[in-house]
Amino acid sequence: MPTPGTALVTGASRGLGAAIAVRLAADGWAVAVNYRHGRDGALDVVERIRDAGGTAEAFGADVVDEDAVPALLEEVAATLGPVTAVVANATGPHPEIAVEDLTWRDHLDQLEFFVKSPTLLVRAALPGMRAAGGGRVVLIGSDLADRAPAGMSAYVAAKSAQVGLTKTWAKELGPHGITVNLVQPGWIPVERHAGIDTSAYETEVPLGRMGRPEDVAATVAHLVSEAGGFITGQRISVNGGHVL
Repeated sequence: MPTPGTALVTGASRGLGAAIAVRLAADGWAVAVNYRHGRDGALDVVERIRDAGGTAEAFGADVVDEDAVPALLEEVAATLGPVTAVVANATGPHPEIAVEDLTWRDHLDQLEFFVKSPTLLVRAALPGMRAAGGGRVVLIGSDLADRAPAGMSAYVAAKSAQVGLTKTWAKELGPHGITVNLVQPGWIPVERHAGIDTSAYETEVPLGRMGRPEDVAATVAHLVSEAGGFITGQRISVNGGHVL
């Protein structure tokens, strides 16, 4: 597999996705910075990458849309080259909903981001990965799948489903030289958490600090690298030991 090649990072206009995109570009990947609504943010990420000497382009697409995802992969391939690394990071709202108020639509809202979107992305990327002799898939999950807080059953169910996807796809795609792994961050403060008091959470973290987006990005960077080529089917928590 040609590494680095072209990496697609979904939901990369801010937060964890932006940090992952910047790190992969620094490692030599040509990065497709995907966004749905945050075009200005995506362009800012691209500018940061280019200012640092990297290669990146912004691509707007709804990654839960069955027609938009194949078109996205085709556009990325035509602009930067075939995608050989997919980082499925895009997310949406995940409200707290008591079980007595929970609907099937609430479940579907989460499953579309965390099961449907990765499925569409991997399916669309597979021809290019197979042609390249291999590839990398990284799903961005959450350690809430293990912590299972009350009121978050739809979110936890969808994030837990990613564990099954990771294991099954690792077995199925391994013979093609494609690795599949799941990164489960803890609470990593990003832009939307500005002003929130993190002190109570921080006291529960054995390493004694909050995680940073760069911590997640470093883990993803290793998994998509040549050095990470013998790691597959794994879920890796990036949370300072908060869940052990």
